[in-house]
Amino acid sequence: MKINKIKINSYGKIKNKEINLENHLNIIYGKNESGKSTILNFIINILYGISKSKNGKEISDYEKYKPWNSDEFSGKLTYELDNKKKYEIFREFNKKNPKIFNENMQEISNEFNIDKKNGNEFFYEQTNIDLNMYLSTSVSLQQEVKVGKNIQNLMIQKISNLLGTGEDNISYKKAVDNLNKMQLEKIGTERSKEKPINIIQKKIEENTKKINELKEYKNMQFEIYEKINEIENKINKEQTKNNLLKEIKNIFEKNEINNEKIKIKEKINEDNKNKINNINEKLNNKNFNDIKNNNVKLQIKKTQKNKIIKKYNIILIILLLINIILNIFITKYLNINIIKYLFLALIPIFLIYYFIKINIINKKIKNIQNNINNNNEFNEKEIMELNNNYNLINENYKKINNEIEQEKNSNIFILNSEKNNIINKYSYKLSQEEINKLFKYENIEKNSVLIENEIDNLKYELNKLELNRDNIEKELEKLLNLEEEQQILKQQLGELQEENNAIELTKKLLEKAYEKMKNDISPIFTKKLSENISNITNNKYKKIFLNDEQGLIVELENGNYIPADRLSAGTIDQLYLSLRFAMLDEISKEKVPIILDEAFAYFDDERLKNILLFLNKEYSDRQIIIFTCTKREKELLEENFIKFNYIEL
Repeated sequence: MKINKIKINSYGKIKNKEINLENHLNIIYGKNESGKSTILNFIINILYGISKSKNGKEISDYEKYKPWNSDEFSGKLTYELDNKKKYEIFREFNKKNPKIFNENMQEISNEFNIDKKNGNEFFYEQTNIDLNMYLSTSVSLQQEVKVGKNIQNLMIQKISNLLGTGEDNISYKKAVDNLNKMQLEKIGTERSKEKPINIIQKKIEENTKKINELKEYKNMQFEIYEKINEIENKINKEQTKNNLLKEIKNIFEKNEINNEKIKIKEKINEDNKNKINNINEKLNNKNFNDIKNNNVKLQIKKTQKNKIIKKYNIILIILLLINIILNIFITKYLNINIIKYLFLALIPIFLIYYFIKINIINKKIKNIQNNINNNNEFNEKEIMELNNNYNLINENYKKINNEIEQEKNSNIFILNSEKNNIINKYSYKLSQEEINKLFKYENIEKNSVLIENEIDNLKYELNKLELNRDNIEKELEKLLNLEEEQQILKQQLGELQEENNAIELTKKLLEKAYEKMKNDISPIFTKKLSENISNITNNKYKKIFLNDEQGLIVELENGNYIPADRLSAGTIDQLYLSLRFAMLDEISKEKVPIILDEAFAYFDDERLKNILLFLNKEYSDRQIIIFTCTKREKELLEENFIKFNYIEL
């Protein structure tokens, strides 16, 4: 792989900068703070994305390199893989994913996997190198080589780590020690005390004892719930009976009300019947007594009149006879006319008296007749009124009588119907015998009182049971809390055991990996490292070994072995770089560029010359980019007639 062109639009303090790189050696020169490290980080962030997380730093790369005075935060990288395929990567650092173009300028971003955390993983798919491996091998950052003699052991440790684990920041022994320490502190062992697993196990034992004691309340709860259920059923049944009694009482009361209405109508009809009888009596009295009395009076007067007429007719005849006799006698024998005329005058006087007397009687008779007529007329009106009243009252009597019969029948029907409805309503709650017993109306009040007393007694008993139940439930709540706590504790114990198993498994896997690394991979690295260090140091140091007890061992020219930490800081830097170079061919089939940022700051001129000659010879097929603040590299390359691409910032 070769980077052809770097185009920075705006990144950190750099704006509108283009850098063209050659295939092999590239020297990028610049004074301190001129932007060398910024360009290197630009390359890394273009390929892997820029992180907004600090990752142990004081400030994240995103915040560090985001321009303060511009919204533009982007750039492009053009590179070519070993298979000659060319790509252009344009990235706006405010966005998570870049735009990827092939050599035909077709966007192919979607052809690569998109990770939720890391974004587009195009470079990993092309090289099989992740960011950590990239920074551990092909890229050497400035801060990694700026070490003095006082911390050269750190470099030795890094080399040992690389040889033992493949990662310069991972030590097998330290990792195992850390795992053991973490295992003890976070989990604990059977022999430890007051560690998480010991505390949890002790608490589980205590809870188990309490739980076993409280479980007795479960049986008590079951029994008391059965009793409560039984009493509640009894109360419900008694309340059902009471409700039935109320409904029975209600229909009987309604029936009584209707019967009272009928009685009122019967009383009205009784009054009507008495009225009818009274009218009949009045009619009978008016039709005979009054008429009879008037007729008797009239008959008396008529008889009296007849008697007078007869009497006066006799008198008149006598007077006439006397007058005739007198006329004959006086005329014949006495010739006294005065007597004749006197008797003759008596006749008219008598007749006048007679007629007056008869007239008086006739007037009385007429008055009596008039009275009779008047009485008869009055009686007829009264009789008519009585008859009319009789008819009205009689009709009302018959109507009310019919209503009484209808209402009696209706009441019987309604009562029977409501009885049947109640029976049907309560038949699934009470037996027929119980219903029939409650239907005895005369016992309703008594039964209702008895039932209510029974309900009160049952409620009192229920209240006592509920108090016991509440007390039991409080204890069971403790049991529930303990069981929940126990479950959590067991879960925590299980998690600790799983974590412990995971640590044990990790230690075993780490041990296997370490053994494999020592047996399979480390020999390759140590061989390659030995060749590299021999070339770099002109055979001063020929072989490098990794020993479990002594660590990194170096063979001197005279054949003696010394610990690597006895070497100079510059030699240790050489070892560290040599090991990185030794790993390059192992991490990827793609020959990624070697990027060195101030990597030779502690190299003297001789060491610098050796490393440059070594890089030019051993890695002639790789692109090498060296960032430097001195012109030593340029001068040494020119002195040794080595071709390179020089870029000055």
